[in-house]
Amino acid sequence: MNAKLDSGVTTRPVTRQTFDEVLVPTYAPAAMVPVRASGLDVWDQEGKHYLDFTSGIAVSSLGHCNPVVVEALTRQANTLWHVGNGYTNEPVLRLASALIDATFAERAFFANSGAEANEAALKLARKYAHGKFGAHKSRIVSCYASFHGRTLFTVSVGGQSKYTEGFEPLPPSIDHINYNDIESARAAITDDVAAVIVEPIQGEGGVIPGDPAFLKALRELCDQTGALLVFDEVQSGVGRTGTFYDYMNTGVTPDILTSAKALGNGYPIGAMLTTDEIAQYFAVGSHGTTYGGNPLATTVALAVIEQINQPAFLERVRTASAKVFANLDKLVADYPQLFGKARGKGLLIGLPMADAHKGRSKDYTKVAEKLGLMLLIAGPDVVRLAPSLIVSDAQIEEADRIMRAAADAFLAG
Repeated sequence: MNAKLDSGVTTRPVTRQTFDEVLVPTYAPAAMVPVRASGLDVWDQEGKHYLDFTSGIAVSSLGHCNPVVVEALTRQANTLWHVGNGYTNEPVLRLASALIDATFAERAFFANSGAEANEAALKLARKYAHGKFGAHKSRIVSCYASFHGRTLFTVSVGGQSKYTEGFEPLPPSIDHINYNDIESARAAITDDVAAVIVEPIQGEGGVIPGDPAFLKALRELCDQTGALLVFDEVQSGVGRTGTFYDYMNTGVTPDILTSAKALGNGYPIGAMLTTDEIAQYFAVGSHGTTYGGNPLATTVALAVIEQINQPAFLERVRTASAKVFANLDKLVADYPQLFGKARGKGLLIGLPMADAHKGRSKDYTKVAEKLGLMLLIAGPDVVRLAPSLIVSDAQIEEADRIMRAAADAFLAG
């Protein structure tokens, strides 16, 4: 049945219950509905205030409604929204040039999400391997408990069965190794491998930093076998770990790097960065995207990286990180029955639940939310903190106060 759109649909009252009535239930969002935000401050439909230590899962690194980003988007929205990919545009050329200047890369490809960036990286790796060595060189090696996106290809590469169950048959020639296990890597990375993809710090897998020796071993094994090393920096990139990209912390340079999340500060964009030699294997027509490199998205991303990729800004991230870790160390010392030692890098931090409360990270974050602090989880056993990179000392102390109050309330039942 066709019907005229209700002229009042844009002002019709909606609540959390509306989600259950109209959206496909792929998520189970919180009971509160955010409606307004600024910096790290969020207000819900009832006017209640929250301190946001999630930044939209490491996305809004410059905070909500960052004025520089808002101005850039508004300016571009009044200039040019979209052109088909039979044309290029000035914002995408400026963004690509800026990312190339700031990294090892010589070429950039833009998409709309981290999953699409990883899909492009994996397709390019196979295309390169087939073109340079032959079709026999096609195997992809990834790590268990990794996360690379939700397309069928990337979710298969992720190595978490909970995300692939019911979607079989899965793409073939994908194998997994244990993260930070060099011997596991040596056994798996042989001459038929096209690419090894790894997060330099696992995010969804529990906020586990990559051992520098492990990452260097992957680089050496790829060099020996002709495989490409892909760093998935969708969550760790754009200042999150205290350098512009986390590979800069590791002493290891990948062949391909993927980026998204914080790159657009909430505006959808993904990027794949690589070298001239590798990029040439994506000839005209071999891959593409309608919205990738859109003038709006690339304008926003350029405004983001121009603010973040500054020595003073990145130094402040490292300083803020030290303050958060110091508070968490004291929290763990005071509540050893509830938490284990914090881990992570920069402002991507995991706080494991103690053995007595394994599987209850979500229960703890729900208590914290009721007290006004938005936190994340990284699986059922880890509380994840990923505040905006502009977090102030006062906000760090306020988060600590609420986390302690939440610990007391949680333990009290």
